Amino acid sequence: MIGALVEVVTALALVAGVLTALCTGSVRVAVRVLLDLLTAAGLLRLAGDPQWGGLATAAAIVALRQLLAAALSHAPSWSRRQSPPRCAEDDHHLPWAVAAKQGKAGG
Repeated sequence: MIGALVEVVTALALVAGVLTALCTGSVRVAVRVLLDLLTAAGLLRLAGDPQWGGLATAAAIVALRQLLAAALSHAPSWSRRQSPPRCAEDDHHLPWAVAAKQGKAGG
């Protein structure tokens, strides 16, 4: 009975991962959803068959989840800025800072 449930949860994890990637467009979120549900499937397997093989499988899934979550949480080095953004008087994103610099009171 538990074995069938584990298979269903594993299949649904794959479906949920693909749907999450398609709906959000974010592979990071999809991988996290997939790994969370695979962790649940591993723990269900461990609950149904409490032997060393099941424990090793669950531990491997949790370790993989932790490693991938840590790797996905950091932005790639090519996307990081090397210098701080410029602030100038013609910067339209900082109207209050420009007004304060010119001595005008904000309203």
